[in-house]
Amino acid sequence: MMFKAKILLIGIILTLVITLLLSLLYVRELENGGNIRLREQASTMFKGNKLGIVIPFRERFDELLEFVPHIHSFLKNQDVLHEIFVINQVDQYRFNRGSLINAGFKEIMSSYSMIDYIAMHDVDLFPLNPALDYHYPPTGHVNHIAAPHLHPRYHYASFVGGILLITKEDFIQIDGLSNNYWGWGLEDDEFYLRLKEAKIGIHRPGNLTTGTSNTFRHNHDRTVRKRDMTKCYNQREVTRKRDRHTGLHNVNYFVKKKHELLIDGVPTLVLDIELKCNKTLTPWCLCSEYGVKNTKNLKKGK
Repeated sequence: MMFKAKILLIGIILTLVITLLLSLLYVRELENGGNIRLREQASTMFKGNKLGIVIPFRERFDELLEFVPHIHSFLKNQDVLHEIFVINQVDQYRFNRGSLINAGFKEIMSSYSMIDYIAMHDVDLFPLNPALDYHYPPTGHVNHIAAPHLHPRYHYASFVGGILLITKEDFIQIDGLSNNYWGWGLEDDEFYLRLKEAKIGIHRPGNLTTGTSNTFRHNHDRTVRKRDMTKCYNQREVTRKRDRHTGLHNVNYFVKKKHELLIDGVPTLVLDIELKCNKTLTPWCLCSEYGVKNTKNLKKGK
């Protein structure tokens, strides 16, 4: 009887040892690259990464009233923890999307330390396909939701505008966006150069059943919301290059006021931001002065 008990005990011990060895081999396989993405997804779920929706904004309240409940419902369906931040430009200068995102990021990081990553999100672009994934980006990548093969309007390969998710660490690493882009457009093209230089990959949605006409709703009426595409002074020349002088580290702004709103029951923080312009470096922050100066110069020339 004692002999049988010993055999049974030895059998149990051997089974435990074999199970432990197999577990160690499996862990080693994961560490060497096997199913790493699954492990990252699991750690992401347990960590509960929180997304900050950062909306660069000016005079688009009709769109905002529609966008906030839409994006809240969309993210809630994906179980994405999130907060919504509207970065509202209230100064006299031309719209500066890059500086607004930089200013918003600084304010969020100083007061909302639980935010792990941000979505730079246009207020007029509504995601429709539930397969558009707003979860934490893959390691070493940004997640460009509004990809060129899906965006209703922009289809060139280096396009990274519209909706882009980036971790706070990567945003800090590349020093945010340039502050030189007053008026509409091109700041995201310069941002693309920052990503490539930092060797940060661009992940884009794949295997979707929708395309450019039905992945998003572009809530933009060009006859009502006219874009400021004026180029004055030497703006065209300067803004076609990689900006190595401005970014997150030196964005110049003042928070005029904070508003905690409920839009259809959805908590929304609006930051009224006054941007500062160095007219020596970027005189095109006010193109209205350009015409006046040119007129004076013409009169002097006579």
